[in-house]
Amino acid sequence: MALLLGTVLIFSALFIVFAAVGVGAERRGVSRSIEVLEAMTSAPTELKAELDKPFGERVLEPLYRRAQALGRRMTGADQVERIRLRLDRAGNPPGWTVDRVVTGKVLGVIAGFVFSMFFGFVVLGMGLSSGIVIVAGCTVLGYYAPTIYLYNEGTKRDQIMQKSLADAIDLLTISVEAGLGFDAALQQVAKNTEGPLAGEFGRVLQEMQIGRGRSDAMRALAERTKLPDIRSFVSAMVQAESFGIPIAQVLRVQSAEIRTKRRQRAEEKAAEVPVKIMIPVVLFVLPCLMIVVIGPAAVSIAQEF
Repeated sequence: MALLLGTVLIFSALFIVFAAVGVGAERRGVSRSIEVLEAMTSAPTELKAELDKPFGERVLEPLYRRAQALGRRMTGADQVERIRLRLDRAGNPPGWTVDRVVTGKVLGVIAGFVFSMFFGFVVLGMGLSSGIVIVAGCTVLGYYAPTIYLYNEGTKRDQIMQKSLADAIDLLTISVEAGLGFDAALQQVAKNTEGPLAGEFGRVLQEMQIGRGRSDAMRALAERTKLPDIRSFVSAMVQAESFGIPIAQVLRVQSAEIRTKRRQRAEEKAAEVPVKIMIPVVLFVLPCLMIVVIGPAAVSIAQEF
């Protein structure tokens, strides 16, 4: 009985000690929680403002700045000039700068790598060799995605300028023959026409207004485009200014030449139509026609034999 009573007393004492410790720990936990809440409610205004910022400002913007810094380190001085030239040829899309392009390259690499890893290995379950090829291809594609976008925009812009060049040169010729100077005629063309070519002529005028020579402004126009007709027009205007040739005569010759080239390009495209239409005819039309014509006879022959 004494041993049993001693065991009960020992366990009772241990229970009381552990209960007291647990209550104390619980009280300390509650006290710490209250202290944290009081600290958050009484925090400085700057800290509250930092915590109240949206997720994009707290997380996405720092990541974007890090990607931008990494892109700047990866891009050399010659690459910066090439990117700036591509932006000029694309018409400087709104919001697109050199920093945005280099940042887009870095983000494209990360997005291409993550997407290809998830899609190739998790979704499709590819092997190691084929998965590595897919990952490498998507990563390279993500790196060159901004460059491809700028190239496509520049190509579309050149096509629009090519279509409107003949009419713009005609209007320029009429304005010069009516008595206006070349700069005033260029201003009339930029004001009364729309499209990228009018914007380029307006940029030439702005460069001349800030002190740049006419020849230099016209050469800059030729560098911002890949069109041979515009390069030929700029070369003719620069030579006319250098040798003192009447600009109206040069413009008349350039207008006739551009009209001739435009008609030749239309004839060339018309001559390509029969060759291009042959492919869908051979691949899609003729097989269907053969099935319709020979199909019933083939069925009858198969039933006879």
